[in-house]
Order: sequence, then structure tokens, then C-alpha cells
Amino acid sequence: MMNNKDKKNIMEKNPYQIFQEEFPDLAGRFNDLVDAQRSLEGMDPKTKQLVNIAIQTANRNSIGVKMHAQMAKSQGASKDEILGAVVMNLHLSGLATVLDCLPAALEGLESVKD
Repeated sequence: MMNNKDKKNIMEKNPYQIFQEEFPDLAGRFNDLVDAQRSLEGMDPKTKQLVNIAIQTANRNSIGVKMHAQMAKSQGASKDEILGAVVMNLHLSGLATVLDCLPAALEGLESVKD
């Protein structure tokens, strides 16, 4: 049985970190796939992150939105661009989806220092 301290430690880690620790071989192969996708030509890194934010929003994955908002900001995306990628889903996925993900996008933006 897990004690409260262990539960707190797990909750403080991001889920992807847990995935990498628990399944290092699988995570390594997944990272290879991600690297192959990143190397695709046609979109600059900032645009790829904005597309990822829109996709994560459509899937109602607020953790993914937060992580990709951080990466998008690091690639030079503005607050308007990042939040715009979230709200693009309004007519496609609905208000509830957008409302689920806007706070995560803001949290991701705020966690990256200018």
C-alpha cells in the first residue's frame, strides 16, 4: 500500500516522466517516433507546436495542451497564437473542450520564463 508521501511524489511528476521511468524501452521507441515527426519538413517548429496544441485540445488533453504551450512559447509563439490554437476548436469540439484546455494553456505559458 502506498503512503501519502509516495502518492504526493507521484502526483508532482508529470505523467510523461512516469511513463519514461516505468517503461524506459517503450518510451525510448516512442521518443524515436516523435523525433521522426519533428524532422518532417513543411512546418517550422513553432507551427508544429501550435498544431499539437489544437490536436491536444480536440482530445481534451489538458496536460498535453500545457506541455505543448510550454514548447510553443519556447519556439517563439505568442500568447495570442497559443490561446488561438485552443479556441480554434470551439466550433469543432465545443465550448466545454475549450474551457477544459484554456487554463492549461495559460499555465504552460506562465511556467516558461521570458
